[in-house]
Amino acid sequence: MSIDLSQFHAVFFEESFEGLELMEAALLDLDVDNPDSEQINAIFRAAHSIKGGSGTFGFVQVSEFTHILETLLDKVRDGGHAIDADGIELFLQSVDCLRGLLEALQAEQEPDLQRANQLTGVFQAVLDGATYADSSSQVNTNPPQDKGINEVLEPELPVIPEAENLGAVRQQIGFKIDFKPDTDMLKGGNDPVRMLRELATLGEIKTTLDASELPSLESLVADNCYVSWHIELMTSCKIDDVEEVFEWVEDECELSITPIMADAPNTSNSQSEDAQSNSNVQATDTKGERLVMPSGPLPSLDKLQLPSPAVPKSSEAVHPIESSVQEAIKTPVEAKPAKAKPVKVESSSIRVGIDKVDSLINLVGELVITQSMLGQMGSASDSINEENISHLREGLVQLEQNTRELQDSVMRIRMLPISFTFNRLPRMVRDISLQLGKQVQLELSGENTELDKTVMEKISDPMVHLIRNALDHGIEMPEVRKAAGKPELGTIALNAFHQGGSIVIEMRDDGGGIDTERLLAKARGNGLVGESELLTQDQKLELLFAPGLSTSEQVSDLSGRGVGMDVVRRNIQELNGSVEVSTEIGKGSKFRIRLPLTLAILDGQLVTVADQTYIFPLVSISESLQIDGARVNNLAGGSDVYSLREEYIPILRLDRLFGLRQGDAVLDGSLLVVIESEGQKIGVVVDELLAQQQVVIKSLEDNYIRVLGVSGATILGDGNVAMILDAVGLSSLAGKDIAAAKKLTDAAA
Repeated sequence: MSIDLSQFHAVFFEESFEGLELMEAALLDLDVDNPDSEQINAIFRAAHSIKGGSGTFGFVQVSEFTHILETLLDKVRDGGHAIDADGIELFLQSVDCLRGLLEALQAEQEPDLQRANQLTGVFQAVLDGATYADSSSQVNTNPPQDKGINEVLEPELPVIPEAENLGAVRQQIGFKIDFKPDTDMLKGGNDPVRMLRELATLGEIKTTLDASELPSLESLVADNCYVSWHIELMTSCKIDDVEEVFEWVEDECELSITPIMADAPNTSNSQSEDAQSNSNVQATDTKGERLVMPSGPLPSLDKLQLPSPAVPKSSEAVHPIESSVQEAIKTPVEAKPAKAKPVKVESSSIRVGIDKVDSLINLVGELVITQSMLGQMGSASDSINEENISHLREGLVQLEQNTRELQDSVMRIRMLPISFTFNRLPRMVRDISLQLGKQVQLELSGENTELDKTVMEKISDPMVHLIRNALDHGIEMPEVRKAAGKPELGTIALNAFHQGGSIVIEMRDDGGGIDTERLLAKARGNGLVGESELLTQDQKLELLFAPGLSTSEQVSDLSGRGVGMDVVRRNIQELNGSVEVSTEIGKGSKFRIRLPLTLAILDGQLVTVADQTYIFPLVSISESLQIDGARVNNLAGGSDVYSLREEYIPILRLDRLFGLRQGDAVLDGSLLVVIESEGQKIGVVVDELLAQQQVVIKSLEDNYIRVLGVSGATILGDGNVAMILDAVGLSSLAGKDIAAAKKLTDAAA
């Protein structure tokens, strides 16, 4: 029976990426002067798991790369190789390489092996005695010659009929294997005899049983393994194929695999004939092929027929093998098109704690009980009395409570700790600070704060951009910090916490702060601010988010192109969130991001305007009041502002904005809902305040164009559709009126 392993691919990739994150975090935290053996073991185990899984699914590109990586890590673990800063950098590069290979395979694309081949050569050099620094310096310059050699020699190797002067060539003809299972191997479900059968499929084997440790009959335990084997395997397979047989028992046995070498026969006189008689054989490109579960014993490699084009004949003078290979290596290879960058596949699954699942099951049980109770009342509907009505009300109350708890439990299942996003940042801070020549540490707190998986995925890019800006523009160079009396080591701190129904993420740095006067001058030069226009400190900081504005003197790979901060705010606003900034020259800056815990459900205030129902998110409402006509002031252009506690706020009429009725409603005595966004207040005129309730958000953008001021819709209990209003969008619509109201407020002060 064949087994389709593709159904387990998603689990493999998810676990592999988690393993890479673990490796990266442990490497960044490793103290090279006093390395922690537990951290090194964790790195080794993660690499070992990736190697085992990739071998199972036939991803030979990954399994071969992780095999030599694991070998080097094993030497580090055993103390055979000390690790230093260059070693850390090398292992971090291997994590990046593995991530690229896995992303390509996950996207069902052919991975680019150039980087893997380079690192493989470096690993081998270190294993052969070279230092990390000497080996890694060649990563980007010298192509490895022990891996990927077919690509270097493509498209054809010259035919070499003569090689008399090379002497005897050593070749591998098999392996000597010593296999001693642990006593408890059988108890774990592994059968040593099965491995012998698998070895037999690779070639011809001779086994010698060692029963010297077999106890007396009285002491014999049936489930224990007391024997070992000495094996000679004659095969042309690689050592990787042999090791794969013992893949899942490496930690449950003592295993030694030694190649058996022999002199290759010198057949110089017959090689030309052999080349002609075997003209149907040539090296075949097997990149991209996947292993499948065999339906029967595999034939030995010498019996395989390889359908390939004939090896070309040659009548020209032939050089010895060594010079031919060197000449082939020097020959320029035709450039090939760059391979497409793998499309990263977002994870569509989440891991859920068993306690959350148990809670969900219990709530479903409560719902079944409530449904049964209501069903019994329905069957007795012909005898309605006061007692039945009382039971019905109790049942409905219980149903409402169960539904609310079920809703909360389902939402908790989607909640993940923000550490999933935070953990990606230390490596980025390390790499960029080294690139810029700065010394920066990243402090993380509140990593266990939970938020919705969708929100977390969408906040990742804005956070990355803020961190990059802090590294490039915020933190000063070490000599500048030292001259200012600061420690040369700069600090970027990230903190997350819950506040009300939102999550707050704060990012602060102890850099030079934001020069708001320089920012204002740049904005005036770009025509964003008038020459005579006066701005408050907060308004100057708001210029950070103006499109196309940058104070950087030089364009770099990190920032300074005038794009980014406006996109950061837009992305956060699309999540119904907000971002605020504060700064102090010479002390640093702080960005404060506020986000809803989930995008699926919100607490809303229902209102009516011209017989239409609308919903305000409760988090955006500052207060509600009845309009006093004496406090209304008319502006040029037909706009109105309202005087509220020594502050003027613009009045927005939804009926006029959405064309809901002819003429304007009388403001005096109407209701005003004051909402706040990005520190700006506006008053929205409504006819009536209804109930507050939780609503399920439905997107409109799949079928309709986006309307500024409307973030979505929901279906009410009576079946009608109500629009959900967006405070950020409404503030944008009232932009000019907000500026006018601000001037009135400043003048009154």
